[in-house]
Amino acid sequence: MADDDPIWEDAPDSSSSSSFFDRDRHIRFLEMMYQLLPSPYQSQEINRLTLVYFVVAGLDILYALDRIDKEAVIHWVLSLQAHPKNEVELNNGQFYGFHGSRSSQYHLTDDRVHEQVAIPNGSHLASTYCALAILKTVGYDLSLVDFKSLSRSMRNLQQPDGSFMPIHIGAETDLRFVFCAAAICSMLKNWSGMDREKAKDYIISCQSYDGGFGLIPGSESHGGATYCAVASLQLMGFIDKDILSKNASSCTINVPLLLYWSLQRQAQDGGFQGRTNKPADTCYAFWVGGVLRILGADKFIDEGGLRGFLLTCQSEYGGFSKFPGSLPDLYHSYYGFCAFSLLKERDLNALCVELGITAIAAIGL
Repeated sequence: MADDDPIWEDAPDSSSSSSFFDRDRHIRFLEMMYQLLPSPYQSQEINRLTLVYFVVAGLDILYALDRIDKEAVIHWVLSLQAHPKNEVELNNGQFYGFHGSRSSQYHLTDDRVHEQVAIPNGSHLASTYCALAILKTVGYDLSLVDFKSLSRSMRNLQQPDGSFMPIHIGAETDLRFVFCAAAICSMLKNWSGMDREKAKDYIISCQSYDGGFGLIPGSESHGGATYCAVASLQLMGFIDKDILSKNASSCTINVPLLLYWSLQRQAQDGGFQGRTNKPADTCYAFWVGGVLRILGADKFIDEGGLRGFLLTCQSEYGGFSKFPGSLPDLYHSYYGFCAFSLLKERDLNALCVELGITAIAAIGL
């Protein structure tokens, strides 16, 4: 949800001239990514679990989960959870969630004593969110996950101001990880892993003067941060149904300003921008469009304009690029699929916007 460049830069024009959503080609694109990631993704090895989330959840949106081996996916994801050896270790301040990849989980062999020496536990909130989202998507019963260790240790990551660190050894704290914590608790149906009132207060402190949300208090409003704020509040039960018809003073956030800021993010080319004076970008059709859906204000989107912009980012190879004329990548492809689902494209599964997975996966059918 950043404005960073995609993995491939200065790519030749790969946009499709198609005037329709090419579902079959997108399925083939994800199948290819499932079987073998292209070499430019080597630098993303530590985030392999996130990349798998984009593939698996994307195939679910496209009604194509039958293209993967669900049991193999479940086995691999479960193998990435960190587990405490005993009660004492559970209380040592570490987080027992999921690692982002095998490379953050490996063991070093001490040839002198012929023992395995584990490197420090590097499980991460974002990886844990992706792991649980994948498991729900493929139909795994999350009650079988070691949720007690996960939830108890996740409280170690919440800071006095209500924000969350993503990993126990120290890192930045911002709204991304508040969202991950809220989504994790929601999927596990267990809110013991966070103090919701403190998290709510932190979220409120991140709303800017213009109505959007910054990643931290006082920072510039950003489409991804705004999604994290609104989706978290929705998951935690702090956004009422029909919120637009409520008295503004009865809400925890300034909804009229939020609505105005969000609608202003649709640019003249029909796409959504993440920040003021930035070009439209495929992923913000979900980040900002999702905010408008949660608020019940997506009826105000220029759907024809948005669809037209997204089709200029649809690649002839399948998938979506960040901007027209660039090569596709998994991140923007997934959120392109999400955007078309929000636009009610035929033959796509509906989304549970606040969890970032399909509605069917969210309710566990």
